[in-house]
Amino acid sequence: METPNHHATSDLVAELVPPQCGDGDALCPGHEDRSTPPAKKSPLYERLWTWVPIRALAPRHRDRIAEHLLSLPPHDLYLRFGYIASPTQVRKYVDMLDFDRDEVFGIFNRHLALIAMAHLAYPPSSAGLVTNRMAEFGVSVLPSRRGRGYGSQLFDHAVLHARNRNVDALFIHALSENDAMLKIARRAGAVVKRHANESEAWLSLPDDNLASHLEQAFVDQAAELNYQFKAQAKGLQDLVESALGVTHDDTPKAQKELPIPSQPDRPGSTETKAWPTSSQKP
Repeated sequence: METPNHHATSDLVAELVPPQCGDGDALCPGHEDRSTPPAKKSPLYERLWTWVPIRALAPRHRDRIAEHLLSLPPHDLYLRFGYIASPTQVRKYVDMLDFDRDEVFGIFNRHLALIAMAHLAYPPSSAGLVTNRMAEFGVSVLPSRRGRGYGSQLFDHAVLHARNRNVDALFIHALSENDAMLKIARRAGAVVKRHANESEAWLSLPDDNLASHLEQAFVDQAAELNYQFKAQAKGLQDLVESALGVTHDDTPKAQKELPIPSQPDRPGSTETKAWPTSSQKP
């Protein structure tokens, strides 16, 4: 009887079954440390790793949008609109938002307060014929929530949605002193042109594909589930606090209570129409 070759069998098993190792062993293929994002991964991997739930806003959210914008300090409103908008001008801008044509996105905290939002404005079409389609991006983030990458997250989200709507380029109009917004545009590869105290940034978008549409469907659905979970948790918290007689208010103080200088309405300014929109410091 022929004696089995144990060495050959061991080599075959070693080839088919990877060696066992402890989690986080960087020397073991397939078991790298995942406590931090691995370097040189795809852009999609990086976006999923740092994912923030961004929810599409609708006409029923006009009051929350107005409350968010009115919570911004005067200088932030100046960067957002290009002038210090009065509460009346802010509400007029919100009332003029066209949710059928444009897209508005928001980030909510666990108390369902709108802490950051973006407006992706599309130009009005003429008889349905549009060539070299473009969209304009504007963003605002509450001061207390800055430094967390929300501006960049909203920008990437807007790029994905614009790309899937066959938009060729994303446009940003910002004051030249708005370094944070222009930095986000440059990091994405946009071409920035300065004109005295104003700047324009143009970002060419790639064509949409199956992967981009699947990514949008996934992140949009995940954001909706996240919002519903927060709503359920907040409802339970409100019920408990009501039973205990506890009051809680996490909503930022509206800017309408702050005396700020304003400018009169002028033809063609962004307070009278939803497109175009300027950019605010993220």
